[in-house]
Formats: sequence, C-alpha cells, structure tokens
Amino acid sequence: MTSDSMDNLEQKIDELVQLADQLQQENTSLRDRESGLVKERSLLLEKNEQARSRVESMITRLKALNTEG
Repeated sequence: MTSDSMDNLEQKIDELVQLADQLQQENTSLRDRESGLVKERSLLLEKNEQARSRVESMITRLKALNTEG
C-alpha cells in the first residue's frame, strides 16, 4: 500500500470513529429525553386521574344537593 492510500484509510477510520462517538452521544441524549418524557407523561396521567376523581365527586355532591332541595 502506498503512503497516500494509508493516509486516506487512516483519515476514513478517524472519520468513522468520530461519527460513532457523535451517534453515541445523540443516542444517550435521546434516551435521557425519552426517560424524562415518560416520567412527565406518568405525572400528567396521575394529575388527570385526580382531576377526574374530583369532578366526579363534585357531580355526586351536586346531585345530592339537588335531590335534597
């Protein structure tokens, strides 16, 4: 192999290593973001369930008041 071929091969390997590092960082970032979004979704579902329960309770109390009056 000539010196130019070796230099070219070495450059391509360096580029591949750099690309692999970049993709690993992006993957880690995306996994962290996904984890955060899953937690946020869970909290929102819990808040939604609490709100639904409160509304149902208010409706029940209003119906009770209506039948009393």
